[in-house]
Formats: sequence, structure tokens, C-alpha cells
Amino acid sequence: MRYIIIGAGAIGATIGGLLAQAGGEVVLVARGPHADALRADGLRLTTADGTRVHRLPVIGGPQALGELRPDDVLLLTVKTQDAIAALDAWGDAEVTGGGTAAQRLPLVCAQNGVESERLALRRFDRVYGLCVWLPASFLEPGAVSALGSPHPGILHLGRAAGGADERARRIVADLAKAGFEAVLTEDVMRWKYAKLLGNLGNAVQATTGPEPDPAKGALLLRAIREAKAAFAAAGIAHASEAEQSQARDGKAEQPPGVRGGSSWQSLRRGTGSIEADYLNGEISLLGRLHGIPTPVNDVLRHAANIFAREGLPPGSMSVEDLTALADEAEARA
Repeated sequence: MRYIIIGAGAIGATIGGLLAQAGGEVVLVARGPHADALRADGLRLTTADGTRVHRLPVIGGPQALGELRPDDVLLLTVKTQDAIAALDAWGDAEVTGGGTAAQRLPLVCAQNGVESERLALRRFDRVYGLCVWLPASFLEPGAVSALGSPHPGILHLGRAAGGADERARRIVADLAKAGFEAVLTEDVMRWKYAKLLGNLGNAVQATTGPEPDPAKGALLLRAIREAKAAFAAAGIAHASEAEQSQARDGKAEQPPGVRGGSSWQSLRRGTGSIEADYLNGEISLLGRLHGIPTPVNDVLRHAANIFAREGLPPGSMSVEDLTALADEAEARA
């Protein structure tokens, strides 16, 4: 199978680079200065084993490939706010032998949150979810770092609508060969909803900084309590903390040091957008649909979007000010 990585950022470049290192055929989809750097100097990927340069094909869209191959796998790793444009661009691409990518090819959604699968299922026949536990950094064009050990990351894969099939087994086998702790699961969305709980803190980290602080942890716990109440009202199951610990403990350990997550990195690179609408905003949506107040998540989503829209430096807000806004919103609710 050839893997087409649609969005060669921190996650996409790590997965693509390691698949290629294991002998897989990989094409990276990127744009702007990052694409220029990848073409000129290759992908500089740093893992716990050191830094390697991967010289891979880099394209801007499906037109550069001509007709796609029946054995292609589309791995969607753009941020969710960019997913619709990517799905529209790739869904209509023609496949050798007839039909389009949306009709014939597997699409694997590897984003935080749970919305990309729903967006993809409107367009693609064969949609898979990938729950990604892969701390990685992408702060400069052409360079990505993923320092987990003994595995760079933990990946749970299954059909987005539930179940697993032979194609999913083959993808999991390729990911395992590339060094990941890759797990085939029939309830991948239950894992993605569980990961969403932790990602509610992305907005806290983006606005107040990645440094540990008890006040930041307390704010995250308040957001998680709202989310669990919304999940319960909506009848949404998620993997338990015990399950997550069993799946992750000791399998992708990070070296000491403070690292900013994906939302912090988006602000650091000045992308002008952030994924908060699909993280904290997912909880706000569920709350509004099922009558559950979500003032803390509302505040976190709003604050993160202001930072992205106005280009404010990541971490430039005090956690005390952010907590005060949450307190006020909670009192009004």
C-alpha cells in the first residue's frame, strides 16, 4: 500500500517518515514554507533513536499524482478546521480502474477530537478512525521531533462506524512495523472520546503556557467534569482511565522537559487558526444539545480563538485571569 499523508505536520510527518523508514511507500502533502523545506532539504525527523533525513515525494494536492492507485491509503492529518477543504480536494480524485477516492479508497482520520470522522463519512465510503497518542513537535519548516520511547507513539485504529476489517489489519501491521504501538480496535471512537477529555486542556496550555501549574490542572478538571456530564447526557461511551493507563504506561515515555502541545504549536507557528472549536467546542455542542451547562469549555474555546485570530503570543495570559473568566461564566450559568 502507498500512504498519502495529507498534512505533513507533527503527526503526519512522524507517521510518514517512520513508515518510509520501515520500507513503506509514502507521499507527503504539504504547503507553504514547510513544503519548500521538505522538497529542498528533506524531512528532518528526530526520534529517540536520533535524527534522520527522509527524502520523500512532496506534493500540494491530488493533481500532482494523476490517477490514484487502488491500493492507496489516504491518511488525513490536517487539523480539523482544515478537514473539509482536504476532503473536498481528495474525494473527487480519480482512481485507476474507475471511480473516485471517496468511492474506493480508505481514508484514515488521525486528528484530535471526533468531528473529522463525521465530516469524512458524509463523503467517503471507507472511513477509519485513528486515536493518536504521539507527543510530537513541529515548530520550524522541514523539522519534526517525536521522542517517545520505546515506541514513538500509540495508535488505535478501527472503522469509524465501528468494527475492523482486513484493510485495518494491514494498516495496523504497517504501523507496527514502523515502530508504533499499533492496536486494532472495533470501538475506536470510544478511544477518541477518551482522548478528547485530555485535549480539553490544549486551550489552557495555548493561552497560559505549557509549564505545569496546579491552577492549570484544576481548570482542566473543571472542563473534564463538564465533558463527562455532557457525554452521560448524550449516551456517549469513552475508554476508562484504567484502560488508557494499561494501553499507554511505559510504552511511549517522553524525556524530561516542558513541551507545548498541538494548539500551543499552532499559535507558536502563527497559523492563524486553532482546533478549539472541535475540542472544547465539541463539549459546548453536546451541552447545548442535551441541556448541560458548559461554561468552562465555552471560555476556553473563546480564549483560544481570540489568541489565534489576533496573533497573540502563546502563553501570554495568566492562569489566574483565565480562571477568573471561567468563574464568571460559571456563576452566570
